[in-house]
Amino acid sequence: MKLKDIDKGRYRRHLNRVFIGSALALAVLSLGISQLLIAFFPDADGNHFHWNLLGVVFAALLVGAGLSRSRRHPFMTEVVYVWELKQRLNKISRKRRQIEAAAKEGDATAMQVLQFCYAGSRQLWQLDDNTIVMDELSAKETELNNLAEEHGVTLDTDAYDEAMLDRF
Repeated sequence: MKLKDIDKGRYRRHLNRVFIGSALALAVLSLGISQLLIAFFPDADGNHFHWNLLGVVFAALLVGAGLSRSRRHPFMTEVVYVWELKQRLNKISRKRRQIEAAAKEGDATAMQVLQFCYAGSRQLWQLDDNTIVMDELSAKETELNNLAEEHGVTLDTDAYDEAMLDRF
């Protein structure tokens, strides 16, 4: 995955619309499916918990399928990009200790992975207005740059490939 510049305003607008649309669709479908199930299969006790639960499950599946089908739509470009970036960063986070240890030993691949992780995190945090830990991120980036200079490694976020994580 390559990092790309995206318009923050467009991303926020589209994310809000997708979120609100999904929540509304989930609510309407859940209620509609539940009511249909209750109408077709009434319970003498008046306990319809299982039909309500089944309605929510079916609605969630339908909304998930709808989002999955619409991921290639131009409207979803920024939202899907951020979602995929978060997935990549989570994969790196799960192996962070090993990657950081290897980077301190001079492993160029580990440094490239960390460079991607830091650049991706910066982009993600700026898009989500989560700037509280930016100073800590800057310190880690400076430490990584010093480490790369010390070991003669040229850092490039475009050099990152998910297959690099298989080593750790």
